[in-house]
Amino acid sequence: MVGVSAYGVHIPIWRLRRELIGGGPGERAVAGKDEDSLTMAVAAALNCVDDVDKSSIDGIFFASTTSPFHEKSVSATIAAVLDARRDVLTADFSGSLRAGTTALKVALDMVKAGSAEKILVTAADCRLAGPGTPFEQNFGDGAAALLVERDAKIADIEFSVHVYDEIYDLWRRDVDLFVNSWEDRYVYTCGYMRVVKEAFSMLMDKTGLNVKDLAKVALSIPELRRGIELARGLGLDPKTQLQDPLMDTVGNTGTAQPLMLFAAALEGAKPGDKILMASYGSGSDAFLFKVKNGLKTPIYGKSKVASKIANKKVLPDYVTYLKWRKLVKMPEPRVDMSVSYPSATAIWRETNRIYPLHGVKCKACGTIQYPPQRVCTKCQSKDNFEEVRLCDKKGTLFSYSFDPVRENTPVGLVNLEGGGRVFLDLTDVEAGELKIDMPVRLTFRRVDLRREDGMYVYFWKATPIRD
Repeated sequence: MVGVSAYGVHIPIWRLRRELIGGGPGERAVAGKDEDSLTMAVAAALNCVDDVDKSSIDGIFFASTTSPFHEKSVSATIAAVLDARRDVLTADFSGSLRAGTTALKVALDMVKAGSAEKILVTAADCRLAGPGTPFEQNFGDGAAALLVERDAKIADIEFSVHVYDEIYDLWRRDVDLFVNSWEDRYVYTCGYMRVVKEAFSMLMDKTGLNVKDLAKVALSIPELRRGIELARGLGLDPKTQLQDPLMDTVGNTGTAQPLMLFAAALEGAKPGDKILMASYGSGSDAFLFKVKNGLKTPIYGKSKVASKIANKKVLPDYVTYLKWRKLVKMPEPRVDMSVSYPSATAIWRETNRIYPLHGVKCKACGTIQYPPQRVCTKCQSKDNFEEVRLCDKKGTLFSYSFDPVRENTPVGLVNLEGGGRVFLDLTDVEAGELKIDMPVRLTFRRVDLRREDGMYVYFWKATPIRD
C-alpha cells in the first residue's frame, strides 16, 4: 500500500533557555546564524534518504511559512543538492502552518494515482515572534522529511480528511516581520480546539474507529497546556496516547511540527499500531497510518529524533539570539570585510560543484580533487576525470585557523573518507573546541557575504560529529 518508507528530521544544535526570555523551565531549538528553512529542509531530506537511491525519487516538495524566497523555488535547490534527476517534479507549498501536511496529501494522492512512484516531502520553519511575547517562548526551529512510496516500508496510509477554516487567529502579512495573533481565548476556542476536533471526529466517524484503537496521536500543538486540553477533549489519554509534542526541548516548529511528531511516534511504535496525525492552520488535515507488520523497532537502530534532541549546545545569552536573527542592528565592522562573491551566472555554471559538491576522480590513478581540475595533481594525466559526489562523506580535520576580525569564524582543511581534501568554513563550533583529526561531517548552510545585490549564497561547511 501507499505510505511512508523513510523519515528524517533536523533539529538545530543550538538551544535557548526559556528563563533567558522571561519564561519558565525548558528550552527551544534555535537555528544557527547560518541556518534557515532551506538549509534545515536540506538537512532533513539528507537524513531521510541517506540510504535511498536518489535517482528513484520522482518528486521533491518543500513546505514552509518562512521560505528565504518569495519568488524562487527552494524545492529545486533541494533537488540540486540531492543530485535528483532532471525530470523530477519540484513544488513549494506555503500560506499556512498545514502546508507540510498539504504537501503530504498531494504526494500520497499522486503516488496512489500512479503519476509518481516515490516523492520526498520536506517541511521546515524558522518563525519570528515579537521579543517578550509568549510566541517567542513557544516557537522552535526545525525540519522534517517523509518519503512517500507505493510499496511503503514503514507505515501505510489508511484514511485522511481535510477541512478548511477562514479565521484571523494567527497571521503574518507580506509586510510583517513577526507573527500576529488575536486574543488568546478566541484563537484557541474558535480556532484551534474547534477545527482540529472537527477533523479528528470526521476521521474517526468515517473509519468507524474508537479512540482506544489509536496507539499514538501526533497533533500540531501551539502551546502545551492547550494541546493537553484538546487531547482530553478528544477522549485521548494524554500520558499514553498523545505523542510528546517536544515543547520543553524543541518548541513548536510550525509546518514541520506534525511531520516531526509523526516521525517520533514511528520510533516508538509497534507493528500494527495505528497512528493519527493532525495539523492546524486555516483548517486541519488528519491522517490515519498503520505501522507495517514485521517492522523492526527502533526502525533505524537508534532514534533519529532523540539523538537530535540530545545533540545540543546552549546559547550563552539572549543577545546572541537577537544578533543571529538580525533583530538588533550591529555597527559595521571597522575592518573592510568585503569579499569577492560569485555572480548568478557563475553559480549557475558551477551548480554541480556548489550544491551537490561534485569533485573529480582521476580515471588513471583514482586521486580525488576538489575543486574540479583539468590536470591530476598526482599522475599529471589531463582531462581524464569522472565527477564524484563529496557532500555525503565524513572526514577529519587536517588543519584549521581562525581570524578574530571574521568574528572568530574558523576555517579548516578537511580530509574526506575515501580521498579528497576540501577547504571549508567550520560551523557550530568554537575555536577552543577544535583539534587536529577531529571527526567532522559536511552540512549545507547559508554563507554571509554581506552582498548587496539581493542574492543569498549557500555552500557546504564542516561541523563536528557529536552524535
